[in-house]
Amino acid sequence: MVAKDALRVSVIRNMLSAFMNELVAKKSADKELKDEDALAVIKRLTKQRKDSIAQFEQAGRNDLTANEQSELKILETYLPTMMSRDDIRVVAEKKKQELGVTDKAKIGQLTGAVMKDLKGKADGGDVKAVVESLFA
Repeated sequence: MVAKDALRVSVIRNMLSAFMNELVAKKSADKELKDEDALAVIKRLTKQRKDSIAQFEQAGRNDLTANEQSELKILETYLPTMMSRDDIRVVAEKKKQELGVTDKAKIGQLTGAVMKDLKGKADGGDVKAVVESLFA
């Protein structure tokens, strides 16, 4: 607020509102969210921004796309850094050997196991792409 950054203030207020909505939805007696719940809310907000950007680009509304991208950049500063595909590949190959998955029929089982190990550390789309590349 002191820096007069209206966009950042707006995004933070929206995020705080989403936190309060989550508390009400969970009917929690606590006055604050757990860290994993707060991260889930922020991830949901970033996903909403990404979906909006895709829809605005499809409709040719570049003026609205720019605002959503700015909000997305601000929200992403509150998320932990995600693992790279190379790091995911190491974990996926290890899990593949551990589970003994050799055919493409069990690709869903392997993806689920890797996602469970990397919960909150890696993007689901990246994990899926890496696991599928192991069988290509």
